[in-house]
Amino acid sequence: MKKLYLVCLATMFAVSVRSQANDVDVSLSMEVVNDYIWRGQDLGEVSLQPSLDLSFRGFYGNVLGNIGLSDLSDTKEVDITVGYKTGGLNIGVSDWWFSRGGDPQGRYFKYDAHTTNHILEANIGYDFGVVGFQWYTNIAGNDGVNNDGKRAYSSYAEANVPFKVCKLDWLATAGVVPTATTYYGTTGFAVTNLTIKAVKEISVTERFSIPVFAAITANPCSQKAYFVFGVKLRH
Repeated sequence: MKKLYLVCLATMFAVSVRSQANDVDVSLSMEVVNDYIWRGQDLGEVSLQPSLDLSFRGFYGNVLGNIGLSDLSDTKEVDITVGYKTGGLNIGVSDWWFSRGGDPQGRYFKYDAHTTNHILEANIGYDFGVVGFQWYTNIAGNDGVNNDGKRAYSSYAEANVPFKVCKLDWLATAGVVPTATTYYGTTGFAVTNLTIKAVKEISVTERFSIPVFAAITANPCSQKAYFVFGVKLRH
């Protein structure tokens, strides 16, 4: 597993080194949210989420962090994603790291199969414009277990439909977990994420605006619902 992690990170580094500066698109952003809700799961309270995105001729990389602001004991997170896009098709792999997991000391460079806080996830999807589909599967690391106590290779699939109403950009999302896994808290096929999100650009000056968003999320599997509000700063 350790070798697989290193190969993914080396690939991202190699693409970066070979590219010329004027061919690489780089963007920085930071979100502040009142609740950290991910795929229908509650992962924390008020959170700060910085992000760095790079793209080069279809290849892309992203580094995302998360840290709790209202509760410093919330799980910290560092995620690295690399992938490739062509037309509507995208394929990639993510290295998710959480400060809590198989390693009680929360060490980032602890990659042992059964005592790591890393999760390696593969994804593939296609965006048709009017609707986009994405599939995710954990392939290594601190995954959950199924009803038999074996590694679940936890998967999650979602459909996203963008639309415009009342001069706002909206996104409707439906996500499901197809099998039993403690990673998502399911005992079989389950609908875990029904979200509708609205985004509004608030103009500050003629050249600068701040996206403000609000989302309502329901998780039928856990019978919980959430209201998320946030702002995003980007460059």
